[in-house]
Amino acid sequence: MFMRDNDSATEKRRIALSLAFLGTLVFSFTFPATVLALRGLDPMLIGVGRAALAAVPAAGALLWVRAKRPDGWTGTVIVGLGVVVGFPVLSTLALAEGASAAHGAVVIGLLPAVTAIMATLRAGERPPAAFWVAAGSGAACVTLFTLVQGGGGFTSADLLFVGALVLGGISYAEGGRMARTMPAWQVICWALVLFTPLTVPVTAWLLATTHPSWTAESLTGFAYVSFFSMLLGFFAWYAGLARAGIARGGQVQLAQPLLTLGWAALFLGEGLDAQTGLAALAVLGCVAWTQRARGRGERPRNPSEEPARV
Repeated sequence: MFMRDNDSATEKRRIALSLAFLGTLVFSFTFPATVLALRGLDPMLIGVGRAALAAVPAAGALLWVRAKRPDGWTGTVIVGLGVVVGFPVLSTLALAEGASAAHGAVVIGLLPAVTAIMATLRAGERPPAAFWVAAGSGAACVTLFTLVQGGGGFTSADLLFVGALVLGGISYAEGGRMARTMPAWQVICWALVLFTPLTVPVTAWLLATTHPSWTAESLTGFAYVSFFSMLLGFFAWYAGLARAGIARGGQVQLAQPLLTLGWAALFLGEGLDAQTGLAALAVLGCVAWTQRARGRGERPRNPSEEPARV
């Protein structure tokens, strides 16, 4: 009986981390796709418009299944402020200022550390000390890289990235918490729908005033960040966070910088310098470390908090 229970727990953990990695894989294309979209579109149009476009299938899906509204809107507002508005707008503005997708990917490597902190505050998780040492090491690698690249200081683009990752971390933790008691895909769908009174009018105004150039590159980039980065990626991501534990599952995203470096080189022709490569490898090394730190200190869930279906 003990062996069967242990095997079952291992299988559930593997599925949870696989879902988190699938979300990370989707998100790893976001910055390269944003750079492509910037080759014809205004950064604010990309940052806000992607949420307005994604809200269409999100609303359709909720209506199709006659989804029950969330119990209270506080969590949905927090998710929306972070991943529907804050992260997309700030990260797009940072890339529009000239930061490369590769540089942005390494800076955003701090996002798992912020997510872990928010998990302790909002979701009641208590990762063990070894976990915090590993996560802190990853954060230190990213901070050192940013300072070296910025000549000893932070650029304006770096500050925008930092704002994006703080808002993103808060929303990741909140969305993972919500996905324990409702289907994970509905978390992002409700957030997108809730913010349509803001995103739709602003998008319409930007379309009328910024004179977008819909080239093949800009259209491809905008379509990706709208349907994948803004919608489908969160289906797997929030499900993975709810099942693996928000702090632990969030550390899978430490692999994102290395993935994005590859896509930036492949699709954008961005060169990979030694500093960026070493920083990405160091951050990736922390993934294995955090996953070896067992979650003995995490708050146990009661049956009512078991993750809902994806």
